[in-house]
Amino acid sequence: MVNVLIVGSGGREHALGWKLSQSTKIDKIYFAPGNGGTHVNIDINIDDIDQLIKFAITNNCFTIVGPEIPLKLGIVDKFKKKNLKIFGPTQTAAKLESSKIWSKNFMQKYNIPTAKFEIFDNYNSALKYTQSASHPIVIKADGLASGKGVFICNTLTDSLSALDNLFLKQKFGDAGTKIVIEEYLQGRELSYIVLSDGTSIIPMETSKDYKRIYDCDRGANTGGMGSYSPVEINVDIQNKLQKMMQNVIYYMNKTNTPFVGFLYAGIILQNNTPYVLEFNVRMGDPECQSIMARMKSDLYDYLIACVDGQLSNTPTPKWDQKHAVCVVLASDGYPNNYAKNEVIYGCNLILDNNMIFHAGTKKISDQIMTNGGRVLGVVGLGNDRKLAAIQAYEISNQIKWKSKYSRTDIGRY
Repeated sequence: MVNVLIVGSGGREHALGWKLSQSTKIDKIYFAPGNGGTHVNIDINIDDIDQLIKFAITNNCFTIVGPEIPLKLGIVDKFKKKNLKIFGPTQTAAKLESSKIWSKNFMQKYNIPTAKFEIFDNYNSALKYTQSASHPIVIKADGLASGKGVFICNTLTDSLSALDNLFLKQKFGDAGTKIVIEEYLQGRELSYIVLSDGTSIIPMETSKDYKRIYDCDRGANTGGMGSYSPVEINVDIQNKLQKMMQNVIYYMNKTNTPFVGFLYAGIILQNNTPYVLEFNVRMGDPECQSIMARMKSDLYDYLIACVDGQLSNTPTPKWDQKHAVCVVLASDGYPNNYAKNEVIYGCNLILDNNMIFHAGTKKISDQIMTNGGRVLGVVGLGNDRKLAAIQAYEISNQIKWKSKYSRTDIGRY
C-alpha cells in the first residue's frame, strides 16, 4: 500500500483524487492544499516545494502534480534530487506549456503541425505587425496566464485591446512581456491527452472543453466552462494524433528533455489535419473531470508505470462506453472580479453514477462556501452526449448560491 500526495486545489485535483481513491493499492490520499470537497487537506501551498518535500518524506508519499505553476518552478527536479517518486515533467520539459515561444519554436523545428506565427517583445513592433495583418489573428502571452492569456482578435480594435492589456497595462505581468501572434485556424477543436514515460505513450479518451465565458463561445477566455468526453473522430484522425504525440515525445527525448506525465494538446482539425493550438504539461481542467468519470482501469497503475519507465508493459486502459458532460458552475463576474465566501446549498447531493467535483470552495464548520471563480464541476453520464448534458444540468439546477453562474450550452454542440 502506498500513500499519495496530490498537489493542487482545483476540480482536476479533486477528480484525480476521486479516481485514485478507487485503487486497492493506495492507503491514504492527501491534498495540498485541496478544497472544500477534498480529504485529507494539508495546509501547504503549491509553490512551497520545500514543505511539500518534507511532507512527502514524512508520509512516504507518491506525489502527483496537478497544476502548471509548481511544474514551472521545478518541483519534479527537486523531488527527484531527494529520490522521491513524483508524477510530472521536469522544469525544462514543462516549457512546452510555460513558454508559448519555446513551444512554437519546438513545433516549427520538428515539423509538428501548428499555426504560422511571429514573436514580439515590445509594443511598437507588435502594433506595426497587427496594423498590417489580415484579421482574425490570435495573440498569446508567452508565459502562464491561467488560461486567460489568449486573445482571438477578429478586428484591429480587438488586437489593439489585447496589446494594450499585455504590454501597456501589463495585465499578466512577466508572462506578457513577450508574445506570439499567429494565424487564426478554423475547424473542429478537441483536447488530446496522452500519458508518457519519456519514450512510450498511452492516449487517454478524447475530450473537448469550452473556454469562453458565455454561450455560443462569446466573451472572454477562461480556464474552462465545461467539457465532454468522448469526441467522436475517425480512425485516420486518431492515428494522426497518436503519431504526432509520439513524435513530440521522441524529439523531447532526443534533445535530452524526456517528458514524463500527462501531455495535453489543444487540437484543431482543419482539412482532415490536426494542428496543435497549444500544449499543456498536465491534465486539462475541466477535461479531467469528464475523462476520469469514464475511466474504468486503475489510474494509479498508469501513473506509477510512467514514473518507472514501464508504460509499454501496461495494457490499454478500459473506458465506460457512456458519455460524460461536465458543467462548470462559476461565480458571476469570473474571469474578472467575483464574490467569495457565499454559502453553497446542494453540493452534498448523494448521486448515482454522477459526480460533483469541487474547485473554488472551502469548508468552514459544516458549510461549503465559494472561494474562487470556478467553483464546482458537475458531471453527468448518459448513453449519448445529449442525455449526459441533461443529467449534468438537472444536478446543476439543484445547487444554489447567490452569485452562481454557468453556461447553458455545455455538451449541446
